[in-house]
Amino acid sequence: MDVIVRPTPVLKGEIGALSSKNYTTRYLLAAALAEGESTIYYPAHSEDSDAMRRCIQDLGATLTEDDEKAVITGFGKTPRSVKELNVGNAGAVLRFLMGIASLSEEVAFVNTYPDSLGKRPHDDLIDALGQLGVQVEHSNGRLPITIRGGRPKGGSITVSGSVSSQYLSALLFLTPLLEEDSEITVTGDLKSKVVIGQTLEVLEQAGIVVYADEEYMFFRVPGRQSYQAKTYTVQGDYPGSAAVLAAAAVTRSDVTIRNLSEDSKQGERAIVDVLRMMQVPLVHENGNVRVQGNGTLKALEFDGDTATDAVLAMVAAAVFAEGTSRFYNVENLRYKECDRITDYLAELRKAGARVEERQAEIIVHGRPEGVEGGVEINAHYDHRVIMALTVVGLRAGKPLRIKDAHHVAKSYPQYFDHLKALGADVEWVN
Repeated sequence: MDVIVRPTPVLKGEIGALSSKNYTTRYLLAAALAEGESTIYYPAHSEDSDAMRRCIQDLGATLTEDDEKAVITGFGKTPRSVKELNVGNAGAVLRFLMGIASLSEEVAFVNTYPDSLGKRPHDDLIDALGQLGVQVEHSNGRLPITIRGGRPKGGSITVSGSVSSQYLSALLFLTPLLEEDSEITVTGDLKSKVVIGQTLEVLEQAGIVVYADEEYMFFRVPGRQSYQAKTYTVQGDYPGSAAVLAAAAVTRSDVTIRNLSEDSKQGERAIVDVLRMMQVPLVHENGNVRVQGNGTLKALEFDGDTATDAVLAMVAAAVFAEGTSRFYNVENLRYKECDRITDYLAELRKAGARVEERQAEIIVHGRPEGVEGGVEINAHYDHRVIMALTVVGLRAGKPLRIKDAHHVAKSYPQYFDHLKALGADVEWVN
């Protein structure tokens, strides 16, 4: 389905932040790797987290759920073989489970999104798994992928961090379960280091010991460990909230989002700092972020590597800022559900934004007077692109029609419902 976003000058109201997708998928996996019963309170419901739910059950975990919590009995170190494991369009779920699948004799990952996840490369993880003695059948590093493992062996492993930190996270979930101790050396420039911090946080909560250097470039992982059955509580999601906060920043607004912890380790928490740097009136206290936007924003420069999943929303806000903004160190945006630099900027230009790209940079020449709009936008099946383009549509001169906007459900199924509750003029159309 498509969404029509009409100009909306004022947003007002209060919503609760979505539960974190990143933490939910990690807690679900940690619970599946435990022997015994774990409980996760307030887990996120999205296509990505639902993919992890589905896959851990296929691999042998049991899961029951009500409105408040999910209860998981794990498969421990013995996931079962699966002839067809469908991760949907969830890249992190695929990569995490490629590691865990190596504990099974054979798991075949199918390719159900050939135009999105099916295009994304996984060579660096395939190479690292090969160092553990795992056989991987693949299509030039892409799906479909079959893992033939059973008895992976620890030891010295090197993995590139240049494309994605998810390869390293996959190894960090796997190696504690191996008989041998492991040492993991990261080569290249590790992307999204802050997300590795989230992985290590979850591992520690699950009773796993990992020794890491300060730069997250070398890890020592004792083998023969066991995940403990635990109780987890999922915190509010900054990546999804970033788009709502950006929407409040570009309009006249009085918007509050609850359940956004000030001391969260989510890198996308930087959206709060970025909006402050753009001189947006904002207060963050007691887990609530209140934006009282006046539509006036100032340009800035920002290193986006620490806040990857909030950069597109930041760029959307910068479209209306006074001056030229620069978001640098963001090359890893090119390796997501779509090329979030080239593809996203092409759609912004259609709407009337003045933007430029470099290999690892996005440059935005702000238009405080607004953009023309009045066009149809291709969001490239990408939930972050959909959310960010919606922000632009709220301040366009004429409506934007965003194609296939239902893919926002990958991370934030309630996104348009939440915007409507704040007064946004958005409409689903066939």
